[in-house]
Amino acid sequence: MMVSKNAFTMTELIFVIVVFGILAAVGIPKLAATRSDAEASKKAHMIMTGALEIASYATAKGTTTDDLSIMSASVKALQRVGEAIINEAEKSVDFKTHSTDDCVTMQIAIQGNIDTLSLSFGTSLDSTCLSIQSLININEYPMQLRGQLVTY
Repeated sequence: MMVSKNAFTMTELIFVIVVFGILAAVGIPKLAATRSDAEASKKAHMIMTGALEIASYATAKGTTTDDLSIMSASVKALQRVGEAIINEAEKSVDFKTHSTDDCVTMQIAIQGNIDTLSLSFGTSLDSTCLSIQSLININEYPMQLRGQLVTY
């Protein structure tokens, strides 16, 4: 009479554990990188949306304000969570990351009857900041908000 065993051998179990360990070692860093890329993409999108909201506000009202969060819900949302620092005296906002306070700066310059929105990048070497900067097309700025070339 033959007896059948319905169990895994120790070698099979060790082999499966090693395979799972290799998969985890490869997959977990990829997952973490994907999350940081998504955070950078979200923040870059909010900065660009903020610039468009400010341009829309200036077009609709024919003027700008000192507090950029009044003109943009995106800037206000980033300010609320501590990722945007508004400077009303300079009509600017600094967007920060975990380790830098000047990743991207948005500023409105007024010269006579012409308001211009500009974006500039800080000199941080923070990887999240560099990712945000790479996602923003700086060539679209400065953007004229009002003046003789802007029609309402």
